Amino acid sequence: MSYNLKSTAEKAKESVIIRTRSKTFLNTPMAYNYLLDATSLGELFHTVCSKWSNRVAVLRNEGAGFEPLTYKELYQKVHEVACGLKNLGVEKGDRVAIISENCMEWSLVDWAAQTLGVITVPIYTTLPPDQIEYIIENSGAKVAFAGTELVAEKLKNIDNVTTVVLKTKDGKLPHAQLKKFIQDGKGALSSNQWQEISQEIKKDDIATIIYTSGTTGVPKGVMLENKSFLHVCYAAQKVLPINQTDVYLSFLPLSHVFERAVGHVLPTSLGSCVAYAQNLASLNKDLQTVKPTVMLCVPRLLEAIQQRILDNVSKQSKFKQKLFWFAYHQGLRRAQRKFAPLAWLTDRLVGKTIRERTGGKVRYFVSGGAALDPDLCNFYLAFGFNMIQGYGLTETCAYTTLNHPERNNVQSVGETAWGTEIKIAKDGEILVKGPTLMKGYYKMPKETEQVIDSKGWFHTGDIGKFEGKHLCITDRKKDLIILANGKNVAPQPIENKLKQKSLIQEVVLFGDTSESLCALIIPNKEVLNTKLLETGAGKIAEEEWSSSDIVKSLIKEQISSVNKNLAAFEKVKRFEVINATFSVESGELTPSMKVKRNVVKEKYKVIIEKMLK
Repeated sequence: MSYNLKSTAEKAKESVIIRTRSKTFLNTPMAYNYLLDATSLGELFHTVCSKWSNRVAVLRNEGAGFEPLTYKELYQKVHEVACGLKNLGVEKGDRVAIISENCMEWSLVDWAAQTLGVITVPIYTTLPPDQIEYIIENSGAKVAFAGTELVAEKLKNIDNVTTVVLKTKDGKLPHAQLKKFIQDGKGALSSNQWQEISQEIKKDDIATIIYTSGTTGVPKGVMLENKSFLHVCYAAQKVLPINQTDVYLSFLPLSHVFERAVGHVLPTSLGSCVAYAQNLASLNKDLQTVKPTVMLCVPRLLEAIQQRILDNVSKQSKFKQKLFWFAYHQGLRRAQRKFAPLAWLTDRLVGKTIRERTGGKVRYFVSGGAALDPDLCNFYLAFGFNMIQGYGLTETCAYTTLNHPERNNVQSVGETAWGTEIKIAKDGEILVKGPTLMKGYYKMPKETEQVIDSKGWFHTGDIGKFEGKHLCITDRKKDLIILANGKNVAPQPIENKLKQKSLIQEVVLFGDTSESLCALIIPNKEVLNTKLLETGAGKIAEEEWSSSDIVKSLIKEQISSVNKNLAAFEKVKRFEVINATFSVESGELTPSMKVKRNVVKEKYKVIIEKMLK
């Protein structure tokens, strides 16, 4: 069964401005004026825990289900960790590393560090030992908090660093090392002393050093000050109707600035509740249990959920398939403020069922980390999800633009954040200035000067344009493909459209010095195997896919359906199927799941050069 969402959108000639399901703003900026008064994250934490002491701050999952923890209880636990750090001799300005999957303990360490003016250095657990070693040594971290003993193994060759393991092997309970760390620190810091230390921290003090993914060259440590996070918190609640009644489900890596700023600091600053998913495998179950109201997500996850929905639909009766797509059309028209007389009925029959898969209470899906294809966004909007996209980089503390719920332009990444300035350079590059901007790259003054000019403008490396007040991003400056005929092609929008096709799991475009584009294709194994059975071709071994005529024919058909809606120079003329899986461990993906084009280009050099001839 073929699903062409783009052609549907084109036939409808949809408006890009989407309405939300709810127009009720539950809070006003006045309710959170203490965000403007706070001088640091540490001081903010003390304020929030006092103001919202009896509200649930955390839903922790230790294997037996989610258990609530109030802000008063959270405060006590953070104090214990702060005492432990003080006992180890960690002082203001020192660095501590956190190499762990998301969990309550991750949060405890970070907040404890912030209340002491200690700089946290989050590190992805998926990084190889040599990269972890580089980051710890480059940052000068004194203490490293490892998620489990398995993660701690990656630190065994690093000298002069105290390692504390946070969780047991199964990730369900606090580790003995963490218990000892807390026990040894008892009495090291009175409550009054703790608060006095927090009051000494300034807005311009560095709160964290987050190392970039390193798509090119050595990872760079982005220094973000307290004021950057404080500004994100205040600016975000001026746009989104979020408040202390919201529940966030944390599953994107806290090592990434998006989850760190918007899924960790922001909800705590508002007195909201954060639940920590046990792992990705448990995500579906956790959604049903927690019933979150706000979800941060990335396009890859949304694509995977969409594909599961479509696969399930394809197995239903013809009547149910027609009902599903009729509901999609009606829902999309309603979202576009067009006449949709039966949308109320199809929403009850189809939309409500789909929303219940995420717990049934999600008010906002906020997508970031990578470009969200408009068709993918429309798919969720059609079934009643308030899907909004934002834009930011590690260097801008994750938040530069965001679509307003009542002015949601699916073709854009939203309107400029409150207090931020954006302009477009002559070559189309997006330049940013404002309070969320990093202080610079740690120990890299030359690299800092290369991206922040003499007038304070940060050169993002992204190409974009404004459509009214909405910013639209076309591609990365360095990713532009220059064809032999001089045409510049932005590969990401085309790749996103191709990945919307059911048979295509991953695609990377190339074409420099060639007359046309070529593509490396990784098929969706499950969908392709099902399709092969449906066509009567039977099962074909994965290692034979690259030479199989029937496999190439099926994929070519889907590429052709995308080519129909592209300019002549944007069409993919040649492609090769590869039996591979891109991952962080094998080097093709960054920890934030972006494709390293230079790595892919080098690894598949022979195949690519053959296509480009």
